[in-house]
Amino acid sequence: MHYSTKIIELGSCAFRQPKAKSHCRFIHGYRLTAKFWFAANELDENNWVVDFGSLKELKQLLQDQFDHTTCVSKHDPHLDEFIKLDKLGLCDLKIMDGVGIEKFAEWCHAAADNFAGVLTKMRCRCVRVEVFEHENNSAIYDVFPETSNELHKPNELQVEPQPGTHEASTKRNEQFSDTNKQVGESYSTIEGVVRQSTNNPIVDDSEKQQEKETHGQRKTVGKWVDPKYKGKTKNTWLF
Repeated sequence: MHYSTKIIELGSCAFRQPKAKSHCRFIHGYRLTAKFWFAANELDENNWVVDFGSLKELKQLLQDQFDHTTCVSKHDPHLDEFIKLDKLGLCDLKIMDGVGIEKFAEWCHAAADNFAGVLTKMRCRCVRVEVFEHENNSAIYDVFPETSNELHKPNELQVEPQPGTHEASTKRNEQFSDTNKQVGESYSTIEGVVRQSTNNPIVDDSEKQQEKETHGQRKTVGKWVDPKYKGKTKNTWLF
């Protein structure tokens, strides 16, 4: 079996652990990054596991979920208060099954696996994701197949409807239907599968253009550089 990896910066995300006894119970944030492992029994016509250039839409999907958003567990006892903040336009709320880099890794895996499966007609799958909150802490979610045949099994992702009603998120929150169907069952395009498979549907082009005009140039996420190498080399974290 062949493997390739891709590192994607997810962006700055705020969240909290409501049951924690430590300061983690407070709203705090990290600049998250993720490493993805892709696997295939057979390479494509370019001898690639996956075309990295084709993952731009996946990167956008991931950053829409985590960059400058507030991720909250559906079990958070103060969920209603976060919903109020979202309605006031004070945060971009994403309700998830759970929060923390372990759950984020699981979410990213499901999104990347569905995306790669449709993109390559199930030839390539995502088998592992590692999410870093900083250089010392990371969490891994993997589903390395026991047999090569398991690469061709479709993946399902449970999603949580988003309650936000402020202008920036209204359109995104209208897309939650048929979320538990198998990959490729109802949609014939990558964008269709992304809309089905995640809890952060893609906004249409007109909304994207409006946001660009309002907020200026698109955000870019900086490199995660190990401090001891900063200024001495272009190496990143030695992933």
